[in-house]
Amino acid sequence: MDAFLLSRLQFAANITFHILFPTITIALGWLLLFFKLRFNASGAAKWNLAYRFWVKVFALTFAIGVVSGVTMSFQFGTNWPGFMATVGNVAGPLLGYEVLTAFFLEATFLSVMLFGQQRVGARLHTAATFLVAGGTTLSAFWIIALNSWMQTPTGFEMRDGVAHVTSWIAVIFNPSMPYRLVHMLLASGLTMAFLVAGVSAYRWLRGDRGDEVRATLRTAITLAAILIPLQIVAGDLHGLNTLHHQPAKLAAMEGIWKTERRVPAVLFALPDEATRSNRYEIAIPALASLYLGHDFDAEIPGLDQFEGKHPPVAPVFFAFRIMVGVGMLMLALSWTGVWQLRRGGELKPWLACAFVAATFLGWIALVAGWYTTEIGRQPWIVTGVLTAADAATTVAPANVAFTLAMYLTLYLALIVAYVSVVFHMARKAKEIAAQPDDPRLAGQGADTPAESAANHNLRSHA
Repeated sequence: MDAFLLSRLQFAANITFHILFPTITIALGWLLLFFKLRFNASGAAKWNLAYRFWVKVFALTFAIGVVSGVTMSFQFGTNWPGFMATVGNVAGPLLGYEVLTAFFLEATFLSVMLFGQQRVGARLHTAATFLVAGGTTLSAFWIIALNSWMQTPTGFEMRDGVAHVTSWIAVIFNPSMPYRLVHMLLASGLTMAFLVAGVSAYRWLRGDRGDEVRATLRTAITLAAILIPLQIVAGDLHGLNTLHHQPAKLAAMEGIWKTERRVPAVLFALPDEATRSNRYEIAIPALASLYLGHDFDAEIPGLDQFEGKHPPVAPVFFAFRIMVGVGMLMLALSWTGVWQLRRGGELKPWLACAFVAATFLGWIALVAGWYTTEIGRQPWIVTGVLTAADAATTVAPANVAFTLAMYLTLYLALIVAYVSVVFHMARKAKEIAAQPDDPRLAGQGADTPAESAANHNLRSHA
């Protein structure tokens, strides 16, 4: 394997690992704010206990996300020097804005969230939670703006082979950016909701059935049931935007080889690039024309219009179907969960087990969707401007292979450790929630409901 392929594998491994963790923290920050506001309003201990447990999961997730993000940024210079040399005038400032306006908010106020609940007033602690949640979303905004610009670049001109910005508004709010941002934020919400539901169901099955567990379980399942239909709508709109701006990617996603009318929706097939056809195809006639062109007779561009300039079909085709399939499973699980909770007040054991098994189901959909959009951009690294091959390093393949092996080993160990620690925390949730934020208060434990209400009133006045 040459340095180009190895560099692609290394960056894919890094972004696959890194994206798992910001996806959780983006939405979990807002859920923590919800817990905090409910506690402030009611004084109910269950919301405070939920906050105290999940803020520690947030901190763990945030830390791993930061470390993996730093190593990923190094690869722009080491593995993809042509990228920064050509479009660094666009990418550099956007990455800088993300650090200056988002990361500093998260890193600064996270310590207040973790250690300040018994040291600062309720309003300041709530404000810190809000700022951290806002920082995670602002971070997503800048990263999605850059990635979307790479997909649908606007607001620049090329001078001597280098991109120069002519309009930052056009760069940031490029044609695909709003769709990608909404799609990503909803994906984050679903990933977080299934994580919270799975861990809460795990605690429930182990006999930890206090008010806090019931509250977090109900909240997470309800949130998932609300978000998944919104994600389906957002995904459809994103697909239409992709058809307009990146038709080669859309054709690969749908397995459309020839430009024609009444295009079928391919449910399953084995795309064959040698014969430029789908083997063992199972399809619904004319359906793709209907949902893509809103007309059974709509003509949809096929891969025959992009000879030599379309992505590898099979990876995009299957990644898209995995994403959609997992989304349908999420829909079935969350709606079944809401139905059971409304009827009986708690989950049946079999469904609780299903939620435990689905704790990290959002990660599968997320990675499949990310592969769809990133592989679907090939052979371009910036559509129509710079190919991945032109941006790649000339470093010896053996060097890239060595670092790739190191990355994969470390990432595998960290994934196993993260999952193990999260479930270990779930088993020790009562002890974790009882630990005071201030070490000087050790031994006092968590507040009783009456004490929580009294302390809430005192902190509010303070």
